[in-house]
Formats: sequence, structure tokens, C-alpha cells
Amino acid sequence: MTATTVSLPYNDMDALEAAFAERGDSIAAVIAEPIAGNMGVVLPAPGFLEMIGRLTRKAGALFLADEVITGFRVARGGAQALLGFEPDLTILGKIIGGGLPAAAYGGRRDVMRNISPSGPVYQAGTLSGNPLAMAAGIAGLETLRQVDFYHRLARSTDRLRAGLEQAASRAGAAVTVNSATGMLTVFMTDEPVGRLEDAERSDTHRFARFFHGMLRRGFYLPPSQFEAWMMSSAHTDEIIDETVGAAEEAFRESTARDSA
Repeated sequence: MTATTVSLPYNDMDALEAAFAERGDSIAAVIAEPIAGNMGVVLPAPGFLEMIGRLTRKAGALFLADEVITGFRVARGGAQALLGFEPDLTILGKIIGGGLPAAAYGGRRDVMRNISPSGPVYQAGTLSGNPLAMAAGIAGLETLRQVDFYHRLARSTDRLRAGLEQAASRAGAAVTVNSATGMLTVFMTDEPVGRLEDAERSDTHRFARFFHGMLRRGFYLPPSQFEAWMMSSAHTDEIIDETVGAAEEAFRESTARDSA
């Protein structure tokens, strides 16, 4: 299957259009994260997801939204609810099992009717419907039904993002902070980050110093520059403000090393 797969740069609409112009009807599907999370948090450029939908429909292909990271995290309906687009199929990971091993997919009725027993495509898994994972998933989804849950999560994310930007400015540290509800990344670059090559311009050595500076202060962040920070309802305003205070000191330390 790898030999039949074409990898395109995220948010590159020219490359996407060129691929369809070159390969046309041979494209079966486009799989994309609606909000990228594996190069740090990178939001879709205006029109990018809409272009995927338009080109796949024209070619008779499917648009698969990889919501393994964004599903139930940025909104109860995932990134597609937050951003207002409709894929043909949606892929979800262990978040649907409350963090335990589980996965799911779903989509248009006419596509799903191809799955056994209605259709000829057989799918099964040893962990499908695992009772423990399903019980944990139900409990998690019930928690997400709380009134204003996502409003509060978005507010906390915005508070942390703004606090980190201000802390970095006071410390003289060049950073770009990308965020969506419940997700955030501090890129060690002063340039906007909208593609992989933008993310790769980040100073990973400075991030490593920042990470260890935060760790010494009792804050355990994702250890890679290219991992997303994940917010939760457990992050109170007090915790966020303590994080920002520690980050200002860690920013200043990591930047001072550059000028030494």
C-alpha cells in the first residue's frame, strides 16, 4: 500500500491541486488531519480543507478526516464541527475508549453500507467492543456533555497561549504559539508556522533547554518540540498562571544561553 500512496505537504494547496491534475481518477482517497498535531499544532489554511472536499468529490474519491488527535478534543463533534466541514469518513482513536485501546470509523451511509454484513468489505479486530474500553469511553463522553465544557476548555487554552506569549516577550524569547481548543504548541521561532518546513525552522536546542528548565520547576511538558500540549478540565486558572510564571523564567534561561 505504501507504494500506492502519495505524501503531500500539509496546507500546500498547489501541491494538492497538482496531484489531482496529474493522477485524476486514480486517486481513491485523501487522508488528512484537519488540525495537524504531529508536527506541533498547525491549523489548516483558509480554504485548504474545502479544497480537499471539492477535489475528492470531483474525482469520485473519499475525504478521510483523521481525528485521532482532534476527535472529542477540540469540540464534541471534533475538528469538523469546530471548523465546519464534512468529510466522507472519520477516523477516531483511543479517545473514544477514554484513553484505553479502542478505535472507530464512520461516515456517509452509502460508504458504510459497503462494510459487512451489509456489504463485501470485512473488518474486525481483537479489541473491538472491549467491555472495559467501552465503559471508560462512555464515562468520558458523559463528562464531555457537561454544560459549557468546551467553552471552558477553549478559555483555558486561550489563557495559557496568551500568558506564554507575554512571558516569552518579557523574557526576550522568540516564539510562535499555535493553539486550538485543548491543543497548543510553543514553537521556538518568531516566524508563523503553517507548514512542516515552518515548524522545522524551530530551534530544537533552545526548546530542549526550555523543557528542562520547566522540568526543574515541576512542570512536565511533552519532551519534543513537535508534540502538542494537551489541555484538560483539570487545568485551573491557578495552574495555568503558575505554568506561565515558570515559563517566563525558563524562557529567560534558554534564551540567555543563546546570547552567552
